[in-house]
This record gives sequence, C-alpha cells and structure tokens, in this order.
Amino acid sequence: MRRAFIRATAALAAIGLSARAAAQQAPAPAGTGAKAGKGGRVKVVYQLSEGIDQAVRAMANLRNHLNAAPDTKIVVVAFGYGVDFLVEGAKDSRGNTFEAAVGALGSSGVEFRVCRNTLTARRISEQSLLMDAKIVQAGVVEIARLQFDEGYAYLKP
Repeated sequence: MRRAFIRATAALAAIGLSARAAAQQAPAPAGTGAKAGKGGRVKVVYQLSEGIDQAVRAMANLRNHLNAAPDTKIVVVAFGYGVDFLVEGAKDSRGNTFEAAVGALGSSGVEFRVCRNTLTARRISEQSLLMDAKIVQAGVVEIARLQFDEGYAYLKP
C-alpha cells in the first residue's frame, strides 16, 4: 500500500513538472504584451493618482529613466488627485510650477494622459490643463489597455 502511494505521488509529480516545463516553453498568447525576443523598445506606463507629492517624485523618476534609457517609450496616466500637477499654475511645496518639467519631458517623447472621468467628477475644465496633456475616458482603463494590448510595463512612483 505504501509503495503504491509513493509510485502514485511520483507519477503525479512527474506530470506536474512536465506540465510546468511545457507552460514555460509555450509562446505567450496574443494580446498578453509579452515580447517574442530581446531587442524591442521598452515601453512603460507610469500611474499618477496621489497628488502633488507623488508628481514631484515622478518628475525625478521620469528624468532619471530617460537619462538611463533614452529610447524608452513612456506614457504617464493621471487620474484622481494625480491630475493636479497637470493643471495650469499647479505648484509643488517649494512654489515651483510643473509647466517647464512637463514641457521638457513632453519634448523628450513622454506622453501625458488625463482621465476624463476625474475631470468631470472634480469639475476641472479641459482648458485648464497643460497643453501636453491628452484626455482619455478612464485612466485605469487606459493603463490596463497599455499593459494588455501594447505590452507596457507598469510603474507607480
């Protein structure tokens, strides 16, 4: 009885290992965003949803990211209180505005996308946003779409 149990356990373990090895070697399903090989352009989506302090950290992260890997495609998606830094005249705790930093990052290819649902809920007009901001219907949906459909890595500073 004990030998039968050991044999059955060993057989199940072998089947499990074989299935795991096969899964690791199987190509990624379409739409998962996985790359077939190395050498593709790295794409990253940054989530900003927590306000001015997070935006200050993100500006430094974005500059550092581009300095270390200038060919990276970066999209910043802002929703909730994360849109505040993209409103004209917004200032950090030292009184610095974000226009110059956002403009410089935009000139380097960084895209800024703002959640329309947030703008509506918080009664922020589209006209009050910095020129570099593009409106998307829902920030969380945009992040999910970029990850799933376009293979973006996700970062939240």
